[in-house]
Amino acid sequence: MFDFRPYFRASVTSLLIILLAGCAVEPQSQVQPQSVTILHTNDHHGRFWRNEAAEYGMSARKTLIDHIRKEVAAENGILLLLSGGDINTGVPESDLQQAEPDFKGMKLLGYDAMALGNHEFDNPLTVLDKQHQWAGFPLLSANIYDKQTGKRRYQPYQMFETQGLRIAVIGLTTEDTAKIGNPEYIGKLEFRNAAAEARNLIAEIEQTEKPDMVIAVTHMGHYDNAKSGINTPGDVTLARAQQPGSLDMIIGGHSQEPVCMEEENQNRNDYVPGLPCQPDFQNGTWIMQAHEWGKYVGRADFTYQNGELELQQYQLIPVNLRNQPAAMPRLQEDQQMLSLLRPFQQVGEKKLGIKIADLNGRLEGDRNQVRFRQTNLGRLIAAAQMHRANADFGLISGGGIRDSIEAGEITYKDVLRVQPFGNTLGYVQMRGDEVLDYLGHVATKPTDSGAYAQFYNLSLRLKNGKVEAVRIGGEPLQPDRQYRFSLAGFYASGGDGYPRLLDHPGYVDTGFVDADVLRAYLEQHSPINAADFAPAGKIEVVN
Repeated sequence: MFDFRPYFRASVTSLLIILLAGCAVEPQSQVQPQSVTILHTNDHHGRFWRNEAAEYGMSARKTLIDHIRKEVAAENGILLLLSGGDINTGVPESDLQQAEPDFKGMKLLGYDAMALGNHEFDNPLTVLDKQHQWAGFPLLSANIYDKQTGKRRYQPYQMFETQGLRIAVIGLTTEDTAKIGNPEYIGKLEFRNAAAEARNLIAEIEQTEKPDMVIAVTHMGHYDNAKSGINTPGDVTLARAQQPGSLDMIIGGHSQEPVCMEEENQNRNDYVPGLPCQPDFQNGTWIMQAHEWGKYVGRADFTYQNGELELQQYQLIPVNLRNQPAAMPRLQEDQQMLSLLRPFQQVGEKKLGIKIADLNGRLEGDRNQVRFRQTNLGRLIAAAQMHRANADFGLISGGGIRDSIEAGEITYKDVLRVQPFGNTLGYVQMRGDEVLDYLGHVATKPTDSGAYAQFYNLSLRLKNGKVEAVRIGGEPLQPDRQYRFSLAGFYASGGDGYPRLLDHPGYVDTGFVDADVLRAYLEQHSPINAADFAPAGKIEVVN
């Protein structure tokens, strides 16, 4: 077994010696400090297996967490393992199996609780109920209500009592789920204001449960100085909205970043493994987030004494990342976890490893591209759907594209990595003046959001936020002409804040699954030349 201690932390014993140095006599009323360690991850997104570069994966994570558990137990400390949510969606092997390996892996890792993320609602609610059974630990959210009953749909909090300490863990989910979730699955749910729900729930818990410590596991996002832009306010706003001292820490997710503050209200955007990491601190509340995919395990070591919680050390511990310092040892994969997960990985590989096309050039689907500008992959997907629906133009949002495709052989796994949601393809027939009005809603969606629209066979100009000079197939839009355009049923249902079209007399749901449509198009047009879908000059923005 590696000795991780020199790399990851000073022992709690050493810390207590420092804390107590110079105290010759301890007052009789002084309570001995208790050691509390919080481990956390978030935005797992199906990464139960190591990637192609042998990074992360739940087997290596288990080796790390098991070691920390033994260390904390040897020092008679308290340990909780928490998740900021979004276990679903992102890796085909997981998606095909409804994240069964991921939730069962979390159970073996010993997670104590997690927040429900927006991607936990990518499937019917019956799937989430099944995932809860696989997990065997609480999936928490206090601000999701059933519209019919007016009552909370999910468990709002969980109490933990150990060594005389009572710890309350509450869960909160981004209100944006109502906008970015699939309306077919969440139509009966109401996502209420998280900050207000937390304030009321904490006040209730303080009366009924008498906790010594309150932790929020959230899937809301960390935004510097509460500047959330078009996103629903996140963890900073949540912390500032509480009574000072009522919320000890927030274990977050959703924005998928390391929260390591460079200065007050300013997160550093150049964090690399091995650098020191200072969590955000707002209104007496520590805010932490451990990037994404299990790349790191966040570790916070506290002492609790006389009702006061004090952070002693915090770090993001990398899990076999390529760019981690050489001094940090590689983690061996835990054999028990490998035995659990290997059959799931083999089932996935068998289904997904089939070559379907050849690709010349890279198809760009990275998050920091498809949510800001037109890309060749966005246009290719829209083209595939347009042709399948025999439409005049096609559209898809940047948030519906989850990965890039590299040059070379394209497999079915690549397709499902790009389009993991299983949305069905629809189309709508409407007059040109209706099309112009619709484009006025969707083409003006802001950048840096999943709603940012990608188009094929359509060009337009955005001038001061208004759509003009629309051309379809190279011809000017005619107000009285009938047009057909393709889109996923998710958008027709009002997803991503797009206008609802399900009740439009010209709307048809084809029943074809988006990933299968893309697969067929790639097979039929192989080899694919990425340059053929270059977006130059298609969308012009003039301010």
